[in-house]
Amino acid sequence: MYKLTALQIKNATKRGLLGDGGGLYLQITAAGSKSWIFRYRVGAKLRNHGLGSANTLSLADAREAALECRKMRLNGLDPIDEKKKLRVTAQLETAKTVTFKVCAERYIEAHKSSWKNKKHAGQWESTLSKYAYPVFGDLPVGDIDLNLVLKVIEPIWTTKTETASRVRGRIQKVLDFAKVRGYRTGENPALWQGNLSLTLPAKNKIMKVKHQPALPFAEIGDFWKQLAKQSGIAAKALSLTILNINVMVMLSSITRLQ
Repeated sequence: MYKLTALQIKNATKRGLLGDGGGLYLQITAAGSKSWIFRYRVGAKLRNHGLGSANTLSLADAREAALECRKMRLNGLDPIDEKKKLRVTAQLETAKTVTFKVCAERYIEAHKSSWKNKKHAGQWESTLSKYAYPVFGDLPVGDIDLNLVLKVIEPIWTTKTETASRVRGRIQKVLDFAKVRGYRTGENPALWQGNLSLTLPAKNKIMKVKHQPALPFAEIGDFWKQLAKQSGIAAKALSLTILNINVMVMLSSITRLQ
């Protein structure tokens, strides 16, 4: 134990390991950098647990860190595994500070380049700002539960059903995104099937279907001229549909005359 001195550590330049005893080693790379490691065995496997740079940890600090590692081994613990657990715990604690609003903004930023409609991102921001953010925008995304989702959706479900449905879907996607990124765990409270469907009436039960009225025949000519001026697939598809309908009507008339 305690074989090394501060002077030896300072003057050491040869690549390799210098043992201090008790599993503590000074590791020197080919480039000359120096760091402390704790070496131990788990079964037949030799493991190297990095403790830190020799520029940061003094010999006394490294010995203290190695002592803590030996205590872990005495209790049957693996220092490397314990360090990973601490890192995961720290990440979870950090994730708890990510708010729903921040998470939604990250989702929009990550996906807006793939949205064909450039207005889509604005629509997302607008609906979430109006309905979701006032209720839980500043809350940690991991704390969003069914009651909070209902607090957003329920007041507008029967009066603005389509808008409410879009908001629900967007909340669901943000919460799914949050789970994948490690910001939350558990089930998604914004899911419809088997979740909100048990609390809210289905859309088709409360939405009144309003069909688009047919265009009067006398106005077809003017409409066709305006349509011909439009570019894009949608306008061409509509033109083709109108022509097909006209052909079908003509064939039907001929059949009746025969």
